[in-house]
Amino acid sequence: MGNKQVTRRVLAYIEENLDNDTDLDLEKIAQALNYSKYYVARAFKESTGGTIHKYIQGIRLERAAEKLVETTQPIIEIALEAGYGSQQAFTPAFRAIYGRTPQEYRRLGGEMMAA
Repeated sequence: MGNKQVTRRVLAYIEENLDNDTDLDLEKIAQALNYSKYYVARAFKESTGGTIHKYIQGIRLERAAEKLVETTQPIIEIALEAGYGSQQAFTPAFRAIYGRTPQEYRRLGGEMMAA
């Protein structure tokens, strides 16, 4: 099976399981798809240019950003749903992508700033 096919299977698996599994990682994905984690990591990186971890983190932060603007859900709850153990761990990861803290992002309605 080619790298692109494996990557498509990985992306489909992530999409199906992201909301139900806060511990979703390379090892779990590879095991579910019956591949070695080394093969999956290499195929994904060659196809996308990035790691599975960074991809999952990006999707979770994107969903968190949407919730910050569209809901009044407490930031700690959003952080936990995004797979972070605390708001203190979530804030620097969020700021690295969005250039603002989650609180600032919510207050400004999601206006982007160059990171």
